[in-house]
Formats: sequence, structure tokens, C-alpha cells
Amino acid sequence: MSKTSKVFLVGAGPGDPELLTMKAHRLLQSADVVVYDRLVSAEILDLIPNGTARISVGKQPNNHPVPQPEINQLLVRLAKAGRKVVRLKGGDPFVFGRGSEEAMALVDSDVAFEVVPGITSASACSAAVGMPLTHRGVATSVRYLTGHCQQDSELDFDWQGLADPTTTLVIYMGLANVEQITARLIQHGADPMLPAAAINNGTTPEQRQIVSTLAELAVDAKAARFTGPVLFIVGRVVALQAILGGNAHGEQDNVQQNNEQQNAAVGS
Repeated sequence: MSKTSKVFLVGAGPGDPELLTMKAHRLLQSADVVVYDRLVSAEILDLIPNGTARISVGKQPNNHPVPQPEINQLLVRLAKAGRKVVRLKGGDPFVFGRGSEEAMALVDSDVAFEVVPGITSASACSAAVGMPLTHRGVATSVRYLTGHCQQDSELDFDWQGLADPTTTLVIYMGLANVEQITARLIQHGADPMLPAAAINNGTTPEQRQIVSTLAELAVDAKAARFTGPVLFIVGRVVALQAILGGNAHGEQDNVQQNNEQQNAAVGS
């Protein structure tokens, strides 16, 4: 194997090409082949030079044309063939991106690799709409959750702990199970009037967002008919969007709660 052969597990960020790291951009310019996911935006793919090989291995819910074990072996084969490989993944490779599984496969095959972090959707999308994930006196911790489990098994979380009113919850890939998630949180003590939001296609020109309550989030998200990735944020910090979201770009769907109600939720 060539001394220059290496796999770079690169985070592409949330979609906005200007949020791509300088290192990620540099690696895209020098790669022999780019293996990319469905959630990598077209604008970022346009940064790949003409002539660089591109391989799509994107997955959709319940539809994995290239199963993960095959992706792992593809990276191994390309590297052992002497290629400089960029494995381009939406967000950050190690935040619900299965990057660690790919890294473990590379270790098992004695293939050199490097992880290049990307801005994960939680911080990028919340910032894009003016929702801080923490705020003194409002939220002192953040928890990231995946909204679906392996082989569609039942969600098994510490629901009691998640219902902590001082914690902000960020739920990735939760659109299919948002009704179950919100119901379980309320069942375990979360306030039904807790502010909650859904952000669709965050940081891109197609960005849409709704601000609702925990009790109404599932209904409002369904009514919005989102297409593309959706991120849910639950917690008192969501109410701050009414104050801080004036410079946010994208479309605000018409389910914004009364400002007095939201401000009361922050102070409760």
C-alpha cells in the first residue's frame, strides 16, 4: 500500500458550504476519490474538482442501497489500491454519522485514517434560527439523541432523566418517532407546554422551522410536511428564538406560539 494512501473521515457540516472547515475544503481539492453520503449538499459536492472520482453511498430511511459493511469494505479497497480517499459525511463523522464504525473497520484492516470534524447539525441549525442550546439560568446541559434505533427497535431512553427542565434535548432523525418521543417525555414529567421546535434543511436556502410546544410538536411537524433532514429541539431555550431569531434566514412556518407564553416558559 502506498505511503500516501489514507482515508479521511471528513465532516461536511450541516449543508451551508461556507460552514465547511478549511481542512475539509483542502482535502476535497487533493482527493483521488470522494465517497459521500446523501446529506452532503450539492453546493459542497460542487467544490470537488472535475476529474475526481465520486461514489455515492447515501442511505434513506428504510432504504440502504449500499449497506454499511459494504461501505466499510469499499473504503478499505480504495485505500489499499493506493488512493487518497475522502469519506465525506454530513455534519460530524462521530455524531450519529457511523464514522466510528468505519474507523474500526479501517483499524481492523490496518488502513491509515484521520478524522476531520465537521459542525454538527445541533449547533449549526440552532444557531441558524436563533436558539442557543444553553443559556445561563435557563438550560445548563444539552443531550443529543437519535430518534430511531437499530433495526427499528423500540426507543429505550432514560425518559425520566430526559424530562429534566434544565436540559435542552436535541433529537436527530426523529421525524418518524416524534409522536412517541413527545408522549413518553410528557408521561415522565415533562411540561406539555415546554417550548419545542423543528428545523428542516437547516442552514440551507430551503431552511424551514416551526416553534411549538412539546404537546403539539408532533402534530405541527406532520402538518408542515417537511422534506429532507429534520432536527428537533426541546427545552426552555427554544423560547429565546422570539428574541434572538430576528436575523435567522429561512421560512418560519405559522405555528409560532404567543410570545408571552414563550417568555413565561423561560422564566418558569
